[in-house]
Amino acid sequence: MKRFFSFALLLIVAVADMQAQLLYKISGNGLKEPSYIIGTHHLAPASFADSVPGVQQALAETQQVYGELVLKEMMTPENVMKMTQAMMLPQDVTLTSLLTSDEQERLNIVMKDLLGYDLNTPMINRFMPAALSSQFTQSLYLKHHPNVNIQEQFDGYFQNKALEQGKGVFALETMDIQIKALFASQSLERQKEMLMCMVDHLDFQLQMLEALTDAFMHQDLEAMAKAMEEKMGSSCDSTPEEEAQLIYNRNANWLQQMPAIMQSKPTFFAVGAAHLVGDKGVLQLLRNAGYTIEGVR
Repeated sequence: MKRFFSFALLLIVAVADMQAQLLYKISGNGLKEPSYIIGTHHLAPASFADSVPGVQQALAETQQVYGELVLKEMMTPENVMKMTQAMMLPQDVTLTSLLTSDEQERLNIVMKDLLGYDLNTPMINRFMPAALSSQFTQSLYLKHHPNVNIQEQFDGYFQNKALEQGKGVFALETMDIQIKALFASQSLERQKEMLMCMVDHLDFQLQMLEALTDAFMHQDLEAMAKAMEEKMGSSCDSTPEEEAQLIYNRNANWLQQMPAIMQSKPTFFAVGAAHLVGDKGVLQLLRNAGYTIEGVR
């Protein structure tokens, strides 16, 4: 499957029998009590949780919540600084040193439109191309949906509920792992190429964002899969190696941890829906490990 790497935090693949399904029950294989897992999408509002059948009961039946990261910990000054540093180019490199004058001109037009500033802003000129691509993705969507509150997202709803109820909140991976996947898994030249792919094909990017978000809001993973099958047929499409770095290798790492986590306490897992499905998705890996996976309706 080919797609823009810049859609990284939004990618979702699916199989036909998972239509209209986001929440799954995990049982069997020696578990005394079931756990649950839900797919999330970071452009969906927190209020969307009310539309997912069985989610409140699943939260009530579990004793802890696991996300990809502990979102509250990401907001500490130390981790904010760590992420900021990871988004910056090496000291002797700037975007203007990576881009031709023609590329700079095309990039500046898009930056001014989406962000309100351009490469003349010193800090922005130091951004990793992948970091700027991520910013473009969010800003492009918000430009067309100005009423979306990016501070109240579906991703964080479950961790917030757990904290309100005095339950533990934990992470399947560290910030270092996510930083590597997002900003250090590609060369600067490849990051630059993908950034310019976005700059030159904004209409395609917006079409994908709209289709993915609409399908998610209808809990239709099959529609998301079809949307993601749209491709450019060029070097703008991500490679199998890039997909493995972003999705599949991390899925395998999570599956090494999940059995012990679920044995210790019934757990509610909330991770990006991209990780759930497909032959190398978390749901299939759980089945392969002997667990029973049932959609909650």
